[in-house]
Amino acid sequence: MAGKNGLAVIVDKTAKNQQTEKMIENLPAYISLAFVITTVATLLLFIWTIRSSNSELTRKKTATISIGLTIWLIIQAVLTLESIYNTDTNSLPPKIMLIGILPTILTIILLFATLKGRQFIDSLPLKNLTYLNIVRVPVEIVLFWLFLNKAIPQLMTFEGRNFDIIVGITAPVIAYFGLTKMKINPNAILIWNFICLGLLINIVVNALFSAPSPIQKFAFEQPNIAILNFPFSWLPTFIVPIVLFGHLTSIRQLLKQKSERK
Repeated sequence: MAGKNGLAVIVDKTAKNQQTEKMIENLPAYISLAFVITTVATLLLFIWTIRSSNSELTRKKTATISIGLTIWLIIQAVLTLESIYNTDTNSLPPKIMLIGILPTILTIILLFATLKGRQFIDSLPLKNLTYLNIVRVPVEIVLFWLFLNKAIPQLMTFEGRNFDIIVGITAPVIAYFGLTKMKINPNAILIWNFICLGLLINIVVNALFSAPSPIQKFAFEQPNIAILNFPFSWLPTFIVPIVLFGHLTSIRQLLKQKSERK
């Protein structure tokens, strides 16, 4: 009896895995295309931010940084297309966290921890970093499409626990009226950044805990399988780190300005 039950569990898991692969493979092409375009837009907006720096030294690094980020995207694409992330999902830590997310976190820490890194950070224009958040609107639309196609759980969309779309909608307002026209109090812009950072952390935590792995906590009926497949692995390994870096940089600059005003 126990043997039959064990066999039934194996068959059930195999069926679910096959269904998962099928759902990803049968995704409408426009969803993947829209996400690729969103990723490229994120890259171009970040390059635009660097080119708009008030530091000539930073502007000279534009080509090098652009090449480095492009290589990183290619590496992540290859890893995903080779099924590195979506096989052996029982590994701990999850492969996408170890190979895709951790290096970006360490890079951000290094930038904030070193003198040259802080000089680079402080030279980036706040206005451009704020406009960068516009990409969160198409990201949320793609996530909703992925939910409709059973590639992520509902909790990762604006119908669930994800309110990131608010950031994308308000970003141009903050950038134009707060940083171009100077009609919004700097303290309000600082609070906005903290709120946006909190919303980002919220969806990242929910995404990681709903993905197939030993640390999965919820969304077992419809797990977050999208981020383990191309091109959606670019979300946690590229777009999220860029947005995170943007908020941390903005908060640092705004706090420095507040201190100088005092």
